[in-house]
Amino acid sequence: MLSSKPKKTLSSIFYFCLILLPLKLLADVPFSNGALAYAYPVHSIVIDGKTSDWPTTLEKHPIAITPYGELPKKEDFDAYFQVGHNANEKALYILITVIDDNHVVDTSENATWITQDSYALYVDYKHDWNGSGVNLFQFGESFKRDYDYTGSWDPEVKDFNWDKVTMKMSRQGNTSVYEAKIDLGEHFQLNKSIGIDHVLVDKDLNDEEGKFSFVSWGANGGKSQSATRLGDVIPIAKNAAISEVSGTLSWEDTTIKELPDRVTLINKNNNKQWTVAKVDTLGNYNTMLPTGQYLAKPYWDFIGGHPVDIENSKTFFEVKPNKVNQNIDLVVKTKTPLDLIPKKGVLESFNPNRPEALDNFISAYQDYYVIPGVSLALIKGGKVVYHKTYGNKNAVTRQAVNDQTLFEAASITKPVFAIAVCRLAEKGIIDLDKPLYTYLPFEDIAHDERYKLITGRHVLTHQTGFPNWAWVNDDGKIDIKFTPGTGYGYSGEGFEYLKRVVNKITGKKVEAIVKEEVLDPMGIKHTYFTKNDYMRTHVSNGHFGRFASPANLPNEPGMAWSMHTEALDFSNFALGLLERKVLKPETYEDVFKIHTIVDEDDSREGWESYFGLGISMEKTPFGPSFGHGGNNGDFRCQFKIFTELNSGFIIFTNSDHGDDLVNALEAYLITGKQETSD
Repeated sequence: MLSSKPKKTLSSIFYFCLILLPLKLLADVPFSNGALAYAYPVHSIVIDGKTSDWPTTLEKHPIAITPYGELPKKEDFDAYFQVGHNANEKALYILITVIDDNHVVDTSENATWITQDSYALYVDYKHDWNGSGVNLFQFGESFKRDYDYTGSWDPEVKDFNWDKVTMKMSRQGNTSVYEAKIDLGEHFQLNKSIGIDHVLVDKDLNDEEGKFSFVSWGANGGKSQSATRLGDVIPIAKNAAISEVSGTLSWEDTTIKELPDRVTLINKNNNKQWTVAKVDTLGNYNTMLPTGQYLAKPYWDFIGGHPVDIENSKTFFEVKPNKVNQNIDLVVKTKTPLDLIPKKGVLESFNPNRPEALDNFISAYQDYYVIPGVSLALIKGGKVVYHKTYGNKNAVTRQAVNDQTLFEAASITKPVFAIAVCRLAEKGIIDLDKPLYTYLPFEDIAHDERYKLITGRHVLTHQTGFPNWAWVNDDGKIDIKFTPGTGYGYSGEGFEYLKRVVNKITGKKVEAIVKEEVLDPMGIKHTYFTKNDYMRTHVSNGHFGRFASPANLPNEPGMAWSMHTEALDFSNFALGLLERKVLKPETYEDVFKIHTIVDEDDSREGWESYFGLGISMEKTPFGPSFGHGGNNGDFRCQFKIFTELNSGFIIFTNSDHGDDLVNALEAYLITGKQETSD
């Protein structure tokens, strides 16, 4: 399923990626960067930006990885950090040294951390294996930023602020020094891991506007979004013994080719001391650990699409002093596949007074695919016959999903917007066959004359020729892949262009238009496109595996991706389409007309996919269906109605593996177990 959500423009891409970018847009980046440093005791250090009170024997850890953009020139830029701890103060001390021939300071009122040379410190002070929030401290010569934690799924991060961190910066010659003290309080323990990472922004005097470089200690961006993207710092005693550990990972099922790329190593007697070691392409890993007894287990819940049986893929070992601890091997097992799909779908015979089998089915898939929360509504005989929520809106805090919990609807936003546009067309406010540039030029693509062919109908039927999102292109710029109107190409960019047109020609905000034309007439009460107090209170967190994502609520409405709703409320829209509400009969004929044949191979015999006006449709052995799916990465959802059966379902999940449940649910309810052809 195509990603529903866009990225920011190039001018703000780096800020967005490191600070605000939801994990859903970084799903291809491995969790946990495997960087590891040990903090030895230090004493009598004063945070003043000077280094004379620091021991000269502390290891220098390079800051030299580039998660995004270009690496600074080596002759111009070099950086490393050193770390120590003071057990009496329950504090970590960090010294960052940057050698940089150009040092830029931005004193303007619009200064940010990426308009100048600056330092970002990421701290996960709890560093819980099941997930914990990240605190971010950004600092420069004339810059200090307070980070807004209102979107964090971890309510405790707001209490760990600048009161806990002291930081100074100084510069002499071509060397900048950032010195920091982190007061950990009760979270400080010897041998207890603390999540830490560093990002340095390098801005040169001759850089063009918007250009800069940045480097980090550990790999991967999106560090503020997940503690699993940070490195590990472990405070240890002065004479603590650390030994080398090495081993291999392999599959029990030798037919699986993709190897795990991370292994988790947890102290058997102190589960707060854990770290992650990188695994190479041959399955080998190597790291350093304090002496003691450990548990090794896979990091991932899924590897290459295969559900990992973590509980039965563990091995125990002992790290002995002054010895290379070799052959700590781990055999990774997969879960036994689920076999819960009946030969015939059960919706026709479903009794809402006896839902146990359905509930058990949902719960089994939640457990198997690590899906924290679900909102479900079943339609039978043209009405909702069952609605239930399952699980948690946040897998770590265990806050339960309820009838008011909002889920990201992702691309299911598109058909709602499409019906609103069709209403405007009925009123003569927009002509679906008039080129959109005549309403509002699109300067970013004006260099290609073919864009003047694009109409509202092309947008709603995915025939604009635009990519799904411009950021998928190597240069990050929008282009036209084929002459508009001549083919199929699923595109969120098209819907966003049409949104801007609607804003222009109505003089209203698009969310007000959608509310007036669709939500209110169809009785949809708690469905939103931009953040508000209700959304803040009721929104679910998305999840990648067992890790919760921050709730980055939309500041602006996206008509391709930003709708937040839940199954029962949204069932009013699905039923509205089924009952042909809001629009005229002749308009509905156009809405459900086959405008675009989707060029996708379906291995199921008798299935074909199409697009109407913003509506996804299928020809199936069970009669025609309509609906739409949604994928914002850590939210997956679907609504589908089989018109001849007068039945269907709406399901929202807060998981990157929600599609596995969505697809299984359709088989369980409607199709039964289907044979596929090669």
